[in-house]
Amino acid sequence: MKCVNKFIKATTEYNTFEKNVPAPYIRKSFVSDVKTIAKVVIAVCGFYELYINGKRYTKGFLAPYISNTDHYIYCDEYDIPVDEGENVIGIILGNGFQNNPGGHIWDFDKAEFRSAPMVALTLTYKSAESKKIVIESDTSFKVTESPIRSDDYRFGEYYDANFEISGWNQKGFDDSAWNNALETTPPKGELRLCTSEPIVKETELKPVEIIKDGDSYIYDFGQNNAGVCRLNIKGTKGQKVELQHGEMLKDEKLFLDNIWFVREYWERDKEIVHKDTYICKGEDEETYTPTFTYHGFRYVKISGITTEQATFDLLTYIVLHSDLKSRGGFTCSDEVANKLQEITRRSDISNFHYFPTDCPHREKNGWTADAALSCEHMLLNFNPEVSYREWLRNICKAQNEEGALPGIIPTGGWGFSWGNGPAWDCVLAYLPYYVYVYRGETDMIKESVQAFMAYLHYLTTQTDEDGLIHIGLGDWCHIGGITPKAPLILTDSIMSMDIANKMSFMFDAVGMISERDYAKKIATNFKVAIRNNLIDFSTMTADGNCQTSQAMCIYYKVFTKEESPMAFQRLCEMIYDADDHMDVGVLGGRVIFHVLSQYGYSDLAYKMITRPDYPSYGNWLEKGATTLWERFYNDDRMDSMNHHFWGDISAWFIKSLAGIQFNPQGNDITRVDIKPSFVTALNNAEGYYTAPSGKIVSSWKKKGDCVILTLQIPEAVKATAYLEKGYVFDDGASSKVVCSGEYVITHKR
Repeated sequence: MKCVNKFIKATTEYNTFEKNVPAPYIRKSFVSDVKTIAKVVIAVCGFYELYINGKRYTKGFLAPYISNTDHYIYCDEYDIPVDEGENVIGIILGNGFQNNPGGHIWDFDKAEFRSAPMVALTLTYKSAESKKIVIESDTSFKVTESPIRSDDYRFGEYYDANFEISGWNQKGFDDSAWNNALETTPPKGELRLCTSEPIVKETELKPVEIIKDGDSYIYDFGQNNAGVCRLNIKGTKGQKVELQHGEMLKDEKLFLDNIWFVREYWERDKEIVHKDTYICKGEDEETYTPTFTYHGFRYVKISGITTEQATFDLLTYIVLHSDLKSRGGFTCSDEVANKLQEITRRSDISNFHYFPTDCPHREKNGWTADAALSCEHMLLNFNPEVSYREWLRNICKAQNEEGALPGIIPTGGWGFSWGNGPAWDCVLAYLPYYVYVYRGETDMIKESVQAFMAYLHYLTTQTDEDGLIHIGLGDWCHIGGITPKAPLILTDSIMSMDIANKMSFMFDAVGMISERDYAKKIATNFKVAIRNNLIDFSTMTADGNCQTSQAMCIYYKVFTKEESPMAFQRLCEMIYDADDHMDVGVLGGRVIFHVLSQYGYSDLAYKMITRPDYPSYGNWLEKGATTLWERFYNDDRMDSMNHHFWGDISAWFIKSLAGIQFNPQGNDITRVDIKPSFVTALNNAEGYYTAPSGKIVSSWKKKGDCVILTLQIPEAVKATAYLEKGYVFDDGASSKVVCSGEYVITHKR
């Protein structure tokens, strides 16, 4: 992308909380002697909107990407028609990640790359004589202030329609009074063409209820999601309309305490967060949709309007996320499970804006553990691998010289001293590993080899005298908000072992034998250290004596095959002691249900997930959840109401209830095992996954004393079905090679 290197900006000032700096209009008029197609390459540190002759060409919302521009500066390419005669390039620049005014603890305001947004553009076409004509951004581009008086993709946008300039991006406009752009030195990042899916509109939602709140009105859109509101209003000149976004109501008031952001501003004025402001110009009906921000919300409190203006047509929810497509799904006879599948997918997609974020309302950060915990069920439901690949490049760039990773990516430097550790850093291994397992792709592995080796070496520098590790965050968000019951030394050491095992597996997949053996040795050392120091073999109990410790040691094979049955019985005792409830954090929650199904206890897992009482996913539904929440509380405390890192239940639905266990050994994308669980609570279940070779469907339905299993298996896929204890096919077999068709299953006589 060396063709884009002349960066310009409108001003050296950048937006702060104390002083708003408007987003600039930028324009350039040029004359072509031929009507043709031009190649436009635009690189932006910030966000942009691109117009040619008044027509918007921007690929999506918040283009081009969200990155640390000292690591990567992202470009977009367009093939755009130009007219014979005058043509006009028009650009609006938003702050994006280039200018974050601050954060609760994330130090965005201290980032070395922070500056006013800047842009580099080239437009190339051939003249009538086939000469190559190149127009580059330089000081001949003209700039002025736009009606976007302030913008921040976390805090919101302030738009004053009285500053609109009619025709600014069209032919014939007189820009002689505008200033010339300033040349500027770009950040030091590598220029890259953005390959991630753009952020697009999924749908539009209308309000389901309007609640009067004093002089304001609260619009309820019926579901938590992510995006912006389109305002349609016939107002008076200077009328100030404010839209405050939130996830829940408390005492019929918009509840904001769970979307704190900058602490000093939050304590001074909660109204600063999550708000868009529009100043009317008072000419007929006006329409406003924020450009350089988005919010996570179900409710919008709108102030500054009259009773007559408070109609159901005033606000429309524009749902925004990366343009991911469905690849898999699950449905069954129980609406509780169906609803949990629905809200998991909504949490996944509303938290995907180029890369997985933790929550769309508060942080919008690329927390590494959140993505690692969700990547398997994301790959079973959607097609995130292209976006994962781009984000993984940013993850590798964020690695420091010691091999450590920050807890959030991108970052301005925060996240190395707190917020990381093996359970978070595992994203480096998990993304390429699961993409390889589910799609058979090795590009991410090959591109990350250097980062793998650096991280493995880093792990060896962090162990204690027993060969164990305890440096990061542990079993986060334990049920009840308590300190994790699983000791950090156990969870960190297990996750380090798993990272090394997965890296060894991936090195083997790309033929790097010495690297494979190096990683395997590290994994073995961790396993030996865990077994020597953290296991009571007299009772097969892992250190911590809790559900997470026990489930993780079984799932990650700390126990041998011979030891595991006794260890599993200890896990069952722990669950029974909790009255068949979960008692885990996110690390335990990621594995416990798979372990139960592995030993034939899917009925218990299903009960734990769907039961209506606290703590359970079903209890979230009882409390009105429309997305997955961050924590399980049994009181009126509330943190984020839209987190995806508890969403692996969707993978469990597809893998254990429908029984689609694709590529079970991890090295053959033409294999699938079908292992359905005919749980007592269900009459039927169906799951599907679209593999590289085609769509796999597993559907079962109870019929009298029989179960009818209906399969759709692509011709290129080899499938074997395995039945739970107590079930056989009509020929008496408990397993068999299967293909598309219908199979009758009965209880063993």
